[in-house]
Amino acid sequence: MAKTVTLLGSTGSIGTQSLDVIRAQGYTVFGLAAGTRAEVLLGQIAEFRPQWVAVADEDAYAKVEAALAGTAGAPRLLKGPEGVRELAAMDGPDIVLNAVVGIAGLAASLAAIGSGHDLALANKESLVTGGHLVTDAVRRRGVQLLPVDSEHSAIFQCLQDAHSAKRLEKILLTASGGPFYGLTAAQLAGKTKADALRHPNWNMGAKITVDSATLMNKGLELIEAVWLFGLPPEQIQIVVQRESIIHSAVQFADHSVLAQLGVPDMRIPIQYALTWPDRVPGPAPALDFAALTRLTFGTADEETFRCLAACKKAIAKGGLAPAAANGANEEAVALFLQDKIGFLDIGRLVEGVVDSDRFGGSYDLADVYAADAMARAYVRAHC
Repeated sequence: MAKTVTLLGSTGSIGTQSLDVIRAQGYTVFGLAAGTRAEVLLGQIAEFRPQWVAVADEDAYAKVEAALAGTAGAPRLLKGPEGVRELAAMDGPDIVLNAVVGIAGLAASLAAIGSGHDLALANKESLVTGGHLVTDAVRRRGVQLLPVDSEHSAIFQCLQDAHSAKRLEKILLTASGGPFYGLTAAQLAGKTKADALRHPNWNMGAKITVDSATLMNKGLELIEAVWLFGLPPEQIQIVVQRESIIHSAVQFADHSVLAQLGVPDMRIPIQYALTWPDRVPGPAPALDFAALTRLTFGTADEETFRCLAACKKAIAKGGLAPAAANGANEEAVALFLQDKIGFLDIGRLVEGVVDSDRFGGSYDLADVYAADAMARAYVRAHC
């Protein structure tokens, strides 16, 4: 069935791959939202002809506005983060896909859900930082929250049998291990931005690629899985699967295990979120079992990769601790990408924030943003 989609974060890695799926399925784009990449966005507008476009960055907005001035059939423009939220809430699409990076996606997720839209969620930070705010809104509005991360999509796919899902005993959350798997802290000390951005399997944006190198991404995904699937963190086991073929698995009460396999191509989970509950042909290649010579497994080294340990501490503390961990990481990764701190400093700073307070208790959206700001300030003060 043809669908109409609003895509937030359209110019990033997940956004452009989402448009591959939208193009292949012949879907209509109702709205696009982007940050700074004006030229890429203009190309997307020309191809997909959305009714609305939101541009979060002020300079990029000015470029898009100037380029579209006097153009027949040009979309209506919205400006700033508030424009992205307004677009997320608009009537018109069948589904909103949130591929914004970082906590910047939280408000848009809540706006989409609050307006009664099904949400395909690639912005893991919405659940990491927003937690019960997001899940409570989903229950209150009766909408679908469809995971786009490859690991959470895999788990979701393995739990489609509602009766079996009731017997879920453990989640096996897989990790590639990133480019530095098996290295010691001493070996990591001199690793550069260029080293961290060489992921062995996945083609992703800079921030998430660094998160994969530090294993922060896996820590964030563990927190996300707690909220999505209702299991405590001790029932979520992280398993290193170096080839990124097994995207995650679930273990039931009888100790049988179901896993989802596929090539490391984000268009598979993106498409499943958009077509669910149907499966249709798409642009991603098939897995060639004749060429698949091995599947290897290992354990994640929390002693060396402190970001993962910090995330486990954060979800155990609860409350605003995950929001603080995420904010510290976003700030530290930005500094690392600017060559202002070393690779191991990221884990040190994230763990320092998590250890700096108890963080427990209830919270609202304003509290989330306050915890995020505190964490960023901590990182800047201790870098």
